[in-house]
Amino acid sequence: MEYKKIVEALEEDILEMDEGTLQIDTKLSELDEWDSLAKLALMAWARKEYDKVLTAQQIREFVIVEDICKAVL
Repeated sequence: MEYKKIVEALEEDILEMDEGTLQIDTKLSELDEWDSLAKLALMAWARKEYDKVLTAQQIREFVIVEDICKAVL
């Protein structure tokens, strides 16, 4: 259930995509929206919502949406 909440936040708040666009196995490299601003937004969001500090190195290693979920939880 927690993954669903993170995916929804990624869609709506970070990547500004339509609801239901992302799947847990969506490859980030295939998304036009996955740019430097989205990565900065992800860092700020993770800190605010989950008190998690994501490093630039961690974010570079993300391959699929599930990688983000695992890092945040």
